[in-house]
Amino acid sequence: MKQFSRMAALLAGASVLAMTGCDNMKQIKHLPYPETARGEVVDNYFGTEVPDPYRWLEDDNSEATAAWVAAENAVTEDYLSQIPFRNAIRERLTQLWNYPKEGAPSKHGDWYYYYYNDGLQNQSVLCRTQQPGEAGEVFLDPNTLSEDGTVALSAVSFSKNGRYFAYAAAASGSDWVEIRVMDTETKTRTEDRIEWVKFSGAVWAPDSKGFYYSAYDAPKEGVYSAQNQFQKVYYHKLGTPQTADRLIYEDKAHPLRYFSAWPSEDGKWLFVIASEGTSGTEILCRKTSETKFRTLLAGFDHDYAPVDCKEDNLYFVTNEGASNYTLKRIALTAPAKVETVIPEHEKNLLEGVGTAGGYLFASYLQDAQNQVVQYDYDGRLVREIVLPAIGTVGGFSGEEEDTELYYSLANYTAPATIYRYDIASGESTLYKSPEVAFDPALFVTEQVFYPSKDGTQVPMFITRRKDMKLDGKNPCLLYGYGGFQINLTPGFNPSALMFVEQGGVYCVANLRGGSEYGEAWHKAGMLENKQNVFDDFIAAAEYLIAQKYTSSERLAINGGSNGGLLVGACEVQRPDLYAVCLPQVGVMDMLRYHKFTIGWGWAVEYGSSDNEEQFPYIYKYSPLHNIKEGVKYPATLVMTADHDDRVVPAHSFKFAAQMQHCQAGEAPVLIRIESKAGHGAGKPTSKRIDEAADMYAFLFQNIGVPYRPVGE
Repeated sequence: MKQFSRMAALLAGASVLAMTGCDNMKQIKHLPYPETARGEVVDNYFGTEVPDPYRWLEDDNSEATAAWVAAENAVTEDYLSQIPFRNAIRERLTQLWNYPKEGAPSKHGDWYYYYYNDGLQNQSVLCRTQQPGEAGEVFLDPNTLSEDGTVALSAVSFSKNGRYFAYAAAASGSDWVEIRVMDTETKTRTEDRIEWVKFSGAVWAPDSKGFYYSAYDAPKEGVYSAQNQFQKVYYHKLGTPQTADRLIYEDKAHPLRYFSAWPSEDGKWLFVIASEGTSGTEILCRKTSETKFRTLLAGFDHDYAPVDCKEDNLYFVTNEGASNYTLKRIALTAPAKVETVIPEHEKNLLEGVGTAGGYLFASYLQDAQNQVVQYDYDGRLVREIVLPAIGTVGGFSGEEEDTELYYSLANYTAPATIYRYDIASGESTLYKSPEVAFDPALFVTEQVFYPSKDGTQVPMFITRRKDMKLDGKNPCLLYGYGGFQINLTPGFNPSALMFVEQGGVYCVANLRGGSEYGEAWHKAGMLENKQNVFDDFIAAAEYLIAQKYTSSERLAINGGSNGGLLVGACEVQRPDLYAVCLPQVGVMDMLRYHKFTIGWGWAVEYGSSDNEEQFPYIYKYSPLHNIKEGVKYPATLVMTADHDDRVVPAHSFKFAAQMQHCQAGEAPVLIRIESKAGHGAGKPTSKRIDEAADMYAFLFQNIGVPYRPVGE
């Protein structure tokens, strides 16, 4: 407690400094931007001619692109290296990241498996113990799979009998993975090896003799940028080569659909879940004794997510006729018989359903915060589970024979804490609580609701110091996403904590396009309604300014992937509203996104420039195409990675080049291009810290507030 008291005094000093700012901060001049050749490419979309002068930057294998990347990185590094507190930020981030992290254990065979990171390991280590709470042993250390920690586990699964463990390994952040298998008795790797897998892991057959997986044919060219077509489902028998794997399902008529297999635990049924994009599914099924699949739940207008299969009944979560989702079951021997097990909640979103110990555990979202309810398989209420704190919950799932399970609970000021849950009594007891070098009592997270442009009330979490003054002088970072049914719930982020230590205000807006309030909330922010998302984000910024949390001169905005699109669109629509814009791996070219890798799958969310009715509204907000000459844009640090095969780096390359070409103000427009990294998943701790240090150094420098190390 003494160290917390001392830190409180130190942070109070830091807070005062951050709030008052420093008008005498050294102004840093960036090197001249690289000369970026402008081509003569012009596309015609239904009579509208659209120039694309940087089309050549889409070729990520060309020498010209490589030279441009090197030149841009040199300009960015020169600028960042001049920021006097860059290293101090990196040191503090390292301190905040450096605490032991342990995941919730799950039982497989005679062992309980869990992830552990001693603090700064690039990848968390999979450990195991025969008794929870006792010292365990290392089972698989992903850090040994590469010298620099850039190989990560993207999906893992155990065979039903616990004898075998399959993992999908991704190199340098790529979506392509390789599946390997380990014998849990000997802790050795078998000869099994599966290549050219994407968006799939190993799904074990109930007899533990093999597994199902989904893969593409090996690409002939453009491994990281070529469009992926004709995904197929295979069965792999242990001990045999991939060339001997049995084809389970393919669809030659629909090259852009993707599929995954899902077997029932009793071995009687095999399901294939088909998707045409990021939302909307169809479920096919057959008995394992048969060869032909039949359509069980048809069409792609709704979501169908399998939960369990018991006594020839498939339990599934769906939004068909239920915007907030419901759990239903369908009789496989009489498909016309569909029953509701858990009805739709009138307000709260049914985010998912897990199973363990013969019960169903429904996870709800109420105003972007988790609640968990336990039911029996007929939908009878067992109990509303009392959680130890408000936040985001994970882990309410297990095996039929389990009598207890372990779950995690985290929020903006508390890292993931693990609890043991007794399924019979409903009692939660503390299992593991991490210790971080800060005092959470100094901070507060509040939830506010603000009006968007059309009057819609939008929730936002605001994390700040309790002693902060609402005087309009505070540094503020506004984060958002707004798409693909993705919900932003409270989670622990050491980088954000460092920011609020300095007197900053960290804000997360729950924009339309997510599904915080069900499918209606999602649909209000997709396709022709996408502008609502940008309006929500702009309104959040205006609210923070009006309520004196911050000012335009101290406000930064940040988001990644679809959130990078959000930042880019809001920057070009309202450049006057922010001091700093920080788009990460953003979708910036809305007219060509669907031509690369898996981008076609996003057309159900965005629409497509190939569609005459959809082209106008996409073109109207596409960040790349709405940058205008003569405009003073905010300080901008575009961030991307050379191995991003989800949102290819050409989006960021072209956006940065056009922004540099058009910038009429003095604020820098830089691009940080990371090597041996991808879209973000599995990024090594060292790279995460380096990226965060650069981002926050750029932020503080360009709002005119110096970072002051804790302790000064």
